[in-house]
Amino acid sequence: MIHPEYINLDKTKRTIVISDIHGSLTLFQRLLEKVNYTNEEYLFINGDLCEKGKNSLETVEFVQKLTEQSAKVFVTKGNCDVLFRHVFEGNEGILAYMKKQKHSILNEMLQNHVKSIDDFSIAAEIAVHYRTNYRKKIEWLESLPVAFETDEHIIIHAGIENKKDWKQTSETSALQMQAFYEKGHQSGKTVIVGHWPAVNYRTNEISSHNPLIDREKKIIALDGGNQIKREGQLNALIWENGEYDHIYTDELTEARTVQKDYIDTTNSVGTVTYPNYEMRRIKENKYFTLCENRNLGLQQWIKNEYLITENDMTWCRNDLSTTFLSVEKGDIVWVVDDACEGFALIKNDNGEIGWIPKEVFA
Repeated sequence: MIHPEYINLDKTKRTIVISDIHGSLTLFQRLLEKVNYTNEEYLFINGDLCEKGKNSLETVEFVQKLTEQSAKVFVTKGNCDVLFRHVFEGNEGILAYMKKQKHSILNEMLQNHVKSIDDFSIAAEIAVHYRTNYRKKIEWLESLPVAFETDEHIIIHAGIENKKDWKQTSETSALQMQAFYEKGHQSGKTVIVGHWPAVNYRTNEISSHNPLIDREKKIIALDGGNQIKREGQLNALIWENGEYDHIYTDELTEARTVQKDYIDTTNSVGTVTYPNYEMRRIKENKYFTLCENRNLGLQQWIKNEYLITENDMTWCRNDLSTTFLSVEKGDIVWVVDDACEGFALIKNDNGEIGWIPKEVFA
């Protein structure tokens, strides 16, 4: 069972929700600047301050300062924020995770003391180090509520269980539920979640990491795939006067100007995402191959360089847009992949990700 904290919002003030920072402190600070955040506004940070990015500890410290500077900053815990539990519980499997995931708050708490996982033989020894050096920080992360509730919204990291009394949701579900948008809920309020990248729901839509806002289902999926997807982004959801808007920042750096118009006539849209990578080849062209996505039963055009065939089985080797975009002369786009033949994968000003022919840059 979870115990949400109720917040009585002043509806004359703007409310901003950001989720899944994942240790990307610079990106988070850029996003706060981009939305012109002031401490007179409400700011909700919906879990996963830590992991995957390079600055988990600094991100936690920065968010702590935000909460000290304004009583209008509210932070929920995410599954990545409490990974230290595995250490304290003596789960030796966490050691393999730490060796694989170099950018982790668990490793940072060692590195700051000129130590590494190789200096410890069992999880219990690391637990002693954490308790000795980071007790207050760990206590702060544990003290974060699982959910906030307002008159109109429930803000929770992963989701609520589909039952009449949503407060009976287990903490495990609240922090780790997969694909909440596909499950639905009975709360009567709009549920704002992160955790599961919004692009994962766009297998048959224009590829994008923008928030998925579904007023009918009363769900907003906010996770922009930051630090998980190569063209992922950090999203800010803004609600003001009953309306939603969003702004994002990402780490793409190569901008190009389109030199000639290109009108797509394929009308191909979609995305290959976890875990739906197995394909059946249908028709191969010079640059793309039409495939059937075996798990989804969808036909998707896959860039040839991304297809791998072994032992009569074919996979798309990574998450990938199967969307083709139109562009106009003068458009500024950001390059995601320019290493393939004939076409470049780009992201446009609207956050849409897709393929355009390289000749448009000539």
